[in-house]
Amino acid sequence: MGNFSKNRKLKKELGLLDVYAIATGTTLSAGFFLLPGLAAELAGPAILLAYIIATIPLIPAMFSIVELSTAMPRAGGVYYFLDRSLGPFFGTIGGIGTWMALILKVTFSLIGMSAYIALFFPEAPIVPTAIAIALLLGILNLYGAKKSGHFQIMLVVGLLLILAVFIFSGVQEINFAHFNGFFDAGFKNILATSGLVYISYVGVTKIASLSEEVKNPERNLPLGIFLALGSAILIYAVGIYIIVGVLPIEQLKGNLTPVASTANIIFGAWGTILLSVAALLAFISVANAGILSASRYPLAMSRDHIFQNAFRKLSKRGIPTLSIFITVLIIVLILVFLDPLRIAKLASAFQLFMFALVCFAVIVMRESKIESYDPGYKSPWYPWMQILGIFAAFWLIIEMGFLPIMFSLGLVLVSILWYWLYAKRRVIRSGAIYHLFERLGRQRYEGLDTELRGILIEKGLRKDDPFEQIVTGSKVFDLPKEMQFEDVLKPVSEWLSKFMPLSPKEIEEQFLEGTRVGATPVTHGFALPHFRLDKVKQTEMVLVRSKPGVHITLIDPLTHEPEEDQIVNALFFLVSPENNPTQHLRILAQIAGRVDDNEFSTLWKNAETEQELKESLLRNEQFLSFTLRKGDKTESIINKSVKLFTLPENCLVVMINRNNKILIPKGDVIFREGDRITIIGEPKKINELEKIYAGFHSFRTE
Repeated sequence: MGNFSKNRKLKKELGLLDVYAIATGTTLSAGFFLLPGLAAELAGPAILLAYIIATIPLIPAMFSIVELSTAMPRAGGVYYFLDRSLGPFFGTIGGIGTWMALILKVTFSLIGMSAYIALFFPEAPIVPTAIAIALLLGILNLYGAKKSGHFQIMLVVGLLLILAVFIFSGVQEINFAHFNGFFDAGFKNILATSGLVYISYVGVTKIASLSEEVKNPERNLPLGIFLALGSAILIYAVGIYIIVGVLPIEQLKGNLTPVASTANIIFGAWGTILLSVAALLAFISVANAGILSASRYPLAMSRDHIFQNAFRKLSKRGIPTLSIFITVLIIVLILVFLDPLRIAKLASAFQLFMFALVCFAVIVMRESKIESYDPGYKSPWYPWMQILGIFAAFWLIIEMGFLPIMFSLGLVLVSILWYWLYAKRRVIRSGAIYHLFERLGRQRYEGLDTELRGILIEKGLRKDDPFEQIVTGSKVFDLPKEMQFEDVLKPVSEWLSKFMPLSPKEIEEQFLEGTRVGATPVTHGFALPHFRLDKVKQTEMVLVRSKPGVHITLIDPLTHEPEEDQIVNALFFLVSPENNPTQHLRILAQIAGRVDDNEFSTLWKNAETEQELKESLLRNEQFLSFTLRKGDKTESIINKSVKLFTLPENCLVVMINRNNKILIPKGDVIFREGDRITIIGEPKKINELEKIYAGFHSFRTE
């Protein structure tokens, strides 16, 4: 485990409602407001079945994307996942492919927007109008497009309300005769249509690319995505059922505004206006967000040296100008040379291919056995879910016909050529797939493990990780004189031997082995010796402070020769059960992230008691410490027993310092004046306590 350092990262501003709103808003657009009319030309009334079949490869892909997003919440989405799992070769294919798929989706949305505008301005030609809108949105993006979660939420709420009215009223107008000849188009055409309409569901790619900006991604990403997809699948199924049941099939085939035409039958002219406004809002949201998202792919690939450095340059406003320019230019060229049906087919085909690779990426990450691969959500029914996703995707691509297959192969070929002719000599990374071949002597990219461990620091602990309990229950050694690391190990190992089936000498050897192979992080005056052991029931920690310093010799893991001598003032010895490696890494990452905070060194150095040493390591928002004194609000606690001290749910007294001695806070212990108590709990509950006792000798720092 290498040195930890803080990396510049995007602000985490998106909550659960934002995730849901973005995923839903980017999914309910052209697939609902435009595509049914084009799909009906191929499948007739069976487009309803086609939309349902399209979810078969979608579900495994979504499970896989959620798993990868919670393990690697990074900007770049599918490109980042493929690059870090399968290596830069597939990363190049994934980056270029996802970029093009997003561009095609935006282009298709622009066609839909133009078609609905033509309802009110019949003289406006569809393609020139779409080009004008693309240029306008491109210029808008050049001036910056600060995300507004509240606006997106209001937009989606308004859209869902309008669609709810449409569905509720439309169910009552269904003519079941419209479903006659349901299978007349043939099952082959229905399957081909399923591949065509797959583009309807791919808005979730946008969320994957924003995962770095999601608060608590391990909870909010899975929940937000699954709620959004559930809503989208329900709306598509019921909405298409209504469109087919209300609009005669002859009027539906080739119709570029099927929802408006259906609304006209149900509500009359005002319904046409209402649903057209809803469609335009959806198209604007998708097109603008799509250009914003698509233009970030060349930027991300440039940072990884797959594209030229020019794409990395930002304007004074922090905008990737060249990326936006090239993205809009490609959109314009596609609008000029391709018709809407071909655009939808090409976008769906390559998105299917990308999602098949994403399913494969999960298999690679799981089988690579990288300990720092720690998804907060794991796909169910592994690996059969992923195998289904791979085969279902390729099956639908084949059923879509010659053009989508050749386009996908052509784009893959272009990506391969680009990688071999430009990127290969500039990229030094490899992916997790090389870890599968380690025993065969193949190349292994250790930087990936380091990168994933860095992500662990940013993700933080999980709710059930007992970090606070481990810290408060740890043993503390405060050393008065300068010592060697080997000498410090003796008392530490003696203490730890009480809790594990190893002798003190064997424990010493475990820690020394970590320093020999370079597994002990040493940085900024701190060291984190650690190992995992079978038969250990719970994690144990020892904190060592030495103001004079402890000398630790770092060993070159390749030559096994001493490399350099460092003096550290703090050592955090950690031993965890063998069967929970990711929790062990999360705790290490939490310690590393904490010691990297600016104020930690001062708190650690100035701590006067064992309790304050432990408190300096705790997360500031999850503990509260104060001294009991008469004459302030803490007086009400004095002479109460621990069991009678009422605390909010999930809060716990973990330490009592009385006359510089730590007492175990058993239920019958009585609080005395002058006691310093430490309470841990959930941030909201700790906040409640702080409002009651704030300002009274609190250890909390802001």
